[in-house]
Amino acid sequence: MKTYKIAGHNISIDFGHITHDEVLLPNLIPFSCSEEEDFILSVIVTDTLPEEDGITEVGLFDVGGCDYGVYRTPFGGYRFDLHDSLGHLCATMHSDSLFTLCKVKIYDGTEAQCHYGLNNCIMMAFAFATATLDTILIHSSVIRHKNMGYLMTAPSGTGKSTHTHLWYTTINNCELLNDDNPIIRILPDGTPYVYGSPWSGKTPCYRNTQVPIGGIVRIKQHSENVIRQLRPIEAMTYILPACSNMKWDKRVYSGICDSVTKLIQHCNIWELRCLPDNEAAKLCHDTICKECNI
Repeated sequence: MKTYKIAGHNISIDFGHITHDEVLLPNLIPFSCSEEEDFILSVIVTDTLPEEDGITEVGLFDVGGCDYGVYRTPFGGYRFDLHDSLGHLCATMHSDSLFTLCKVKIYDGTEAQCHYGLNNCIMMAFAFATATLDTILIHSSVIRHKNMGYLMTAPSGTGKSTHTHLWYTTINNCELLNDDNPIIRILPDGTPYVYGSPWSGKTPCYRNTQVPIGGIVRIKQHSENVIRQLRPIEAMTYILPACSNMKWDKRVYSGICDSVTKLIQHCNIWELRCLPDNEAAKLCHDTICKECNI
């Protein structure tokens, strides 16, 4: 069994027959820890999963061109079947109702397919296990600038990574914190922090660090550069869909909604309609950093 601390939460993974876990999942290495208790999630990799009678289909979901089958078990847990973009079944995960224990079977395939299946099962399990712990896994790209984190969120292909790259190349003292799935935590005093995570899309940026959030920016392509601060109800409609969530699960959905509400209460949310140019990065930086007195 190996243990990891991700955004301050301890998880354990029993890799079973897998002896090359650091080769298969190198993105987890920076998050290794020596904790032996207080695990919010335990994952067991196994060769066999029991056949379950009475399961009901929740739905078949397109996740970035890959099909995820989701099923509810009679005892309140879930089964997930993860297929890659070629239609290959990469992994199946069984979870209990609270995602405290998840069992994952990896199917024969290439190393990339095995990585995809196991890595995404662990990511989903983490997101749903922490849903009631003021923790959000959010689809965004994050720049760290002067010890503050600035999140750029948008549907895939809109240009959030392009915009963070423009910050990096245009503005001094910037570095990429995560390029796809950072983690937000709301601390007991209400302060929102953004954490690096083992999940960063196509960019291998796995930083085990955290900073206070300076602002969140919704990116939209436009013919000119315009920025405005969003009203709370607007912010909710943009931020909530960017979070890993399950609308049909009351515990998960309520937990994520509560966390997003707290986030909006303590963090400025902006909309940037922009061109993919340096001036857009400068406008965004100058506007939202002024609000933070930076």
